[in-house]
Amino acid sequence: MNIQWSEQENAFREEVKAFFAHALSDELREAGQWLTSVYGEHQRCLRWQRKLLEQGWLAPSWPVAHGGCDWSVAQHYIFAQEKAYAGAPPVSPMGIQMCAPALIAFGTEQQKAFFLPRMLSGEHFWCQGYSEAEAGSDLAALSMSAVEQGDMLLCNGTKLWSTHAHVANWVFCLVRSAREDKPQKGITFLLIDMHSPGVQVRPIVSLTGEHIQNEIHFSDVRVPKGNVIGRIGEGWTVAKYLLEFERGGAAYAPQMQVRLAELRAFAGTAPADRGGCLADDPLFAARLAEVECQVNALELYELETLSTLSRGGSPGAAASVMKILGTELQQAVTELGLEAAGHYGAAFQPQAGCPGGPVLREHGETGFAGERLAALAPLRYFNERAGTIYAGANEIQRNILAKTVLGL
Repeated sequence: MNIQWSEQENAFREEVKAFFAHALSDELREAGQWLTSVYGEHQRCLRWQRKLLEQGWLAPSWPVAHGGCDWSVAQHYIFAQEKAYAGAPPVSPMGIQMCAPALIAFGTEQQKAFFLPRMLSGEHFWCQGYSEAEAGSDLAALSMSAVEQGDMLLCNGTKLWSTHAHVANWVFCLVRSAREDKPQKGITFLLIDMHSPGVQVRPIVSLTGEHIQNEIHFSDVRVPKGNVIGRIGEGWTVAKYLLEFERGGAAYAPQMQVRLAELRAFAGTAPADRGGCLADDPLFAARLAEVECQVNALELYELETLSTLSRGGSPGAAASVMKILGTELQQAVTELGLEAAGHYGAAFQPQAGCPGGPVLREHGETGFAGERLAALAPLRYFNERAGTIYAGANEIQRNILAKTVLGL
């Protein structure tokens, strides 16, 4: 694999840089640079989504016929790098990066024609309905029911940890349409209008005080069978395909490289307990260098995986590898940040950041103590604790690798 950028690729990088410099307002740049959540605040991210749509760069990994970009793997990665360097806010991945690949692969032409353009425009804002009280990491144990009634499915049950469900108008769900000999059988992949009678959303407040996650309750919700993706009872195949994109469809390394550069600069001014600055502490410096080396190694693995995607393949087992390495390294970065923050890391100061939802716990409305990066450190630390759990716990990912790669 050639990792040297060509003249054409360097020209594309300059084009991307110029776009970000022009399109990112101070408000949008702040929303990305000081983000304390996995996803950004809803309205800001929608404004950024519209700008990307106007440029034609909102869904670069989609087929060109549906609004994607005919980019090489190098261009995809350059875009991800420059997006991180520019401090751009994230676009919610639920529709564009997760549900859309499943629709494109398994949906009918009518479904694609209806849903894909509305995902791009933001008219449809999506959330995910996978996890349940007894079915999170063991997703096949889900029990939300979908009973056939003519040309409808009658749905009952509860989904948990649904990001931005309180502002979403569509949810893609896994539902139990039959009980068979294996739990993976009898599952259906279903698209549900959140405005349907019988849908109720309740907030889940995170450790950082933010309302981003939710419970979704379904009580006798009637859904047309035309909203089934694939076939009734064969949704597990669709779900596995989608999860490969959720776990391995993004580049972790660029954003972590930005965070590490910020941290290294901050450590050059942060005082150490033994006098001098933190950057002079050999133990901290060694831990920082170790994480930087691991992130750079992950970058090479991501490039290899993106190369596979560019040839029409799917992430496969690499999705689990990237999910494990990416989320555990993200946690390591936040741990270094918390150490660098010192006693400022003990304070709850969400007003220093740009959370992904309203902060419902009591806090100061303006101002914060210490450097802004130090005030953000505990918020990012708590947020990343969930990284090794969501999208399939890392223990489950290791089981997948043991089975599919090692044959155990």
